[in-house]
Amino acid sequence: MTYSLNEIEALSKRAARGSGLAWGLAEEAAKGTRWLSAFGFQGTDLLADLLEMNDRIPAIDVSPVSLRAAVWHAPARRMSPLIAGASLSDCAVRLMERGSITMENVCVPLLAVPFMGGAALRLGHPVAVEWDGVRVATDGRHLCLHGETDILYTRMTTEMVFSTPAKMTGTKEPVMRASVSPQSWDRLAVFAHRTFAPATDESRLKGAGAGLNDND
Repeated sequence: MTYSLNEIEALSKRAARGSGLAWGLAEEAAKGTRWLSAFGFQGTDLLADLLEMNDRIPAIDVSPVSLRAAVWHAPARRMSPLIAGASLSDCAVRLMERGSITMENVCVPLLAVPFMGGAALRLGHPVAVEWDGVRVATDGRHLCLHGETDILYTRMTTEMVFSTPAKMTGTKEPVMRASVSPQSWDRLAVFAHRTFAPATDESRLKGAGAGLNDND
C-alpha cells in the first residue's frame, strides 16, 4: 500500500515513543523515517528493525560515550543511529573542523543518514558517509548513492565514516508518497499501541456505550 509522508511520520513517531524513546528523539526518528521514505527507501522497515533490536535497552547504553573523540562508540557495543545521528547533526561544526567522524558498531546504519541532511543544511556543504562499500551523500534536499543497494539495509555495521565537504553526483529527488508493506505497518503499530492508556472503569463510564453494564 502507499501512504502519505505525513501518515508515515505520525505512526513512526508514536511507535518510537512506544519503544521508550523520549518525545524529542521520537520526533527525530519519525522525521528521519519520513525522509528516507521520501527517497524510496523502506524507512518503516528500518525503524521497526531498530525498535525491535533495542527494545527496552536504556538509551545511555546505545549512546556515544564521548562526542569529543574522533571515534564514537557506545557502552553496549551497539550504537543507536538515532541518538548518534542527532549528535552528529548537533556536532556539524566539529565535523567540518575535523573533516571526518567515525562511529563504531552502528545498528541499522541507514537510519543515521537523514541526520546528515540537517548537518549539511547547517554547514552549507554536502555531507557523506561510507560503510561496507557503500557511499551516501546529501546536501539536505537531495541524495546521492553509490554501491550495492542491499548493503544499505544491513542491521549492523562495524564502522561508519562521515565526512564533509562532499561531492554530489547522480542525485535523487524526493517524492510525496511511499509504498509500505502491511507487515511493516503492523510492526510499528505494535510499538505505537504501547502509548495508548489502558481502559479503566472510570474511562468506560465516561465513554460511549453500555458502560460497566452490558445487558445484551
